Amino acid sequence: MTETIVKDVTLRLDMSNLSKYADNAKKAVETIKSRAGKQGQFLNWIGVLPENQLKTIDELYDMAEKAKAGKYTDLAILGIGGSRHTTESLIRMIGKEANIHFYSSVDSESFRRFINSLDLNKTQFLVVSKSGGTIETTVAYESARKVMQEYLEREDVSDRFIAMTDVSAEKSNLRKIVNAGDIKLSGLVHDDVGGRFSIFDDATIFTLAFAGVQKEDVIAMLNASLSAQKEFLNPELNENIALQQAAFNVQSRLDGNQKHFVEYFGDAFTGTTLWEKQLKNESLKARISTDTNVGPGYLHYNAEADLDSNNKDSFFTFVYVTPQEKVTQAVLTGVISAYSSMHPVSVVELKDLSLTTIAKFIEFKHFETLYTGNILRQLDGNITAEDSALPEVLQPNVEIYKKEVRKAMA
Repeated sequence: MTETIVKDVTLRLDMSNLSKYADNAKKAVETIKSRAGKQGQFLNWIGVLPENQLKTIDELYDMAEKAKAGKYTDLAILGIGGSRHTTESLIRMIGKEANIHFYSSVDSESFRRFINSLDLNKTQFLVVSKSGGTIETTVAYESARKVMQEYLEREDVSDRFIAMTDVSAEKSNLRKIVNAGDIKLSGLVHDDVGGRFSIFDDATIFTLAFAGVQKEDVIAMLNASLSAQKEFLNPELNENIALQQAAFNVQSRLDGNQKHFVEYFGDAFTGTTLWEKQLKNESLKARISTDTNVGPGYLHYNAEADLDSNNKDSFFTFVYVTPQEKVTQAVLTGVISAYSSMHPVSVVELKDLSLTTIAKFIEFKHFETLYTGNILRQLDGNITAEDSALPEVLQPNVEIYKKEVRKAMA
């Protein structure tokens, strides 16, 4: 394997058959650069969002202090998809999940169990939805509001909810609720970002503040994000690990491997597996099917199929933090060796789980996803017009099931 090291993140893969994608890599970078920052391209997570968050971080920390009001220790987040997985991924990676709770279901039994797990005297609710009309989040908010009204024996429970939504009441029903005074504190889900790319939006920064993460550490994280973005917009394939991983993905797909398994090692990555699955499958559609697991547990239910000689359609990426223990190193070395003997394999090693390393890793995943889809489409001759958003940032097929749900509700 060839090893490419950028600060805090190391990528290992076989580069011997990937140099042929150098021109495709340059075109992919040029495509992203030409669209970044433009309205309607859903690429404002590049540059625009982290720069904005650095300017408004004092406001988000002040909001968190008001939400805690000296006595609230727990935060229950009501949101689905990118409104949940982005924040959950980061919170779990840094080990701050003990007092942060997530809910995305719609059935009454799941809600009952969720509410019963909370200390309502110490819990605030964060409602996250760009449109403010997402059915799962709307039902969760209405149910939580009713519970709090009954528990507190008062109609006005606006002080127990925080909203993150669009700035415009014309676009967001949740903003209308805020403007009506039914939710006192609110921040934004920013325009032209896209849920699965919104990990540094207001909801996550607010949650970090609520969880007690120091402001200077979050500032360092945002600056690390901006620095990593510049690195991953480097058009040189032999220097840019996001392009290298994308080329590896493309070559694996062209070799007949449609199933990409990203195998994380360590319980800290429990939320990250959900985020990456959403990021990849919404962006790459059916071109590459991505699944994620947390090791070593998954080995006892997947390895038998993964290492079967009849498995001819899979490729693998292993992600872990630099191991400190002999047994951890032995498991990783043995597993990667076994899988590499049968499948295409790449390895991503993180120096640690500090916020700055995590920021670089997140941007690596963002750009890997965009470049994979772009290069695959280049090879198919599928070029997106300059004034149109890239397929990798859109999710039109999600609307198919939502439309049917609305019909069923009517």
